[in-house]
Amino acid sequence: MEWHNHWNLEGAHAFLGASNYHWINYDKEKLLTVWQNFNAAQRGTKIHAFAKEAIELGIKLPRSKRTLNLYVNDAVGFGMTPEQILYYSDNAFGTADAISFREDFLRIHDLKTGVNPASIKQLEVYAALFCLEYKVKPGNIQMELRLYQNDDILIETPGADIILPIMDKIVQFDKYINKWKKDGGI
Repeated sequence: MEWHNHWNLEGAHAFLGASNYHWINYDKEKLLTVWQNFNAAQRGTKIHAFAKEAIELGIKLPRSKRTLNLYVNDAVGFGMTPEQILYYSDNAFGTADAISFREDFLRIHDLKTGVNPASIKQLEVYAALFCLEYKVKPGNIQMELRLYQNDDILIETPGADIILPIMDKIVQFDKYINKWKKDGGI
């Protein structure tokens, strides 16, 4: 058999592909909903790329109450770094949408483009990862976490009582996973 070469599709996944076979049970309405969610996720990726570029260039957007404008303008105003990877281990890392650390003040902002309610817990994990990676004791700094979604901003100022247990869990769970990997379980 001489197989057709589809080199341009290597590493790609089709929307109606075999690895995501659940679509075979959809009706037209469910397919539309899943397709719309897929497109929303793609749009969200593009919005994040646009925001990153604007922040890196220091370009503020027109003043408004719109989520994207608030997020970009605040990140530019606070001199934040966009899309920063925070790394503890190969098992525990993540990318903060915007982050800064100056004068013992950690600021982390997250842009949500979807309509489903997001959780500030994600930003708490970023704060824990930051403290672990940079060996910062959360009790020695102040923090402000901001979640931008649906033209609103949710603000939390967690203390060590919130961040330390997450740090401990990351360290503990990382050890478990590494042991499982070593034992051939993963």
